[in-house]
Amino acid sequence: MAITLYDLSGLNGRRFSPFGWRARMSLAHKGLEADTTVELVRFSDKHKLAFSGQNLVPVLVDGEKTVSDSWEIARYLDEAYPSAPSLLGGEASEGVARMAAAYVDSQLHPLVARCVVADIPNIIHEDDQAYFRESREKRFGMTLEEIVANRDETKEQLKTTLYPVRAALRERDYLGGSTPGYADYAVFGAFMWARGVSGFKMLEQDDPVFAWRERMLDQFNGMPRREPGFPV
Repeated sequence: MAITLYDLSGLNGRRFSPFGWRARMSLAHKGLEADTTVELVRFSDKHKLAFSGQNLVPVLVDGEKTVSDSWEIARYLDEAYPSAPSLLGGEASEGVARMAAAYVDSQLHPLVARCVVADIPNIIHEDDQAYFRESREKRFGMTLEEIVANRDETKEQLKTTLYPVRAALRERDYLGGSTPGYADYAVFGAFMWARGVSGFKMLEQDDPVFAWRERMLDQFNGMPRREPGFPV
């Protein structure tokens, strides 16, 4: 049965939502991306999501089943497609994967935003720019330019905040072990968000997280690397 994924879109179909990337990598992990139709949603297209009872991407439609929220999509895919490789590692590991996603949401995403948010108007449609600026400036209580004014300092803070990821990667290639899992996709989504919207370099090449990101870009026959983005 055909699957449809509703995902955020910028200019020329550029997909930069970190949560959309979690869902996209999850589908690829399950071997389902090639069989998935993508419905691209601009900031001004939120009405397209009304059927899901909310207005945020990603939304997955699998036959008669509609699932919103990237975490719930991962749980659904493990339940609906148990013969494919597990995303969450079973009941014993699901809590760890959930903790990793919460860490990204609460600790990494605010820092990534403070590095790249002012670059996002350059890669979205003109009709979306006023909404984006107004909504983000209201959220942060300052202009987009003020948010990123000290991003070199934010980069240093990000380096410190990534310590748990770096420590884990000193002993393994992926957070999931020998192969990536949902924890990897949660962290990777943050970097694909940055890569999709800005050329600001957040990682140094001698950082183990940089080498891990390179390995992640090569996953699924290089699917993430082929996506339009900046060379960071």
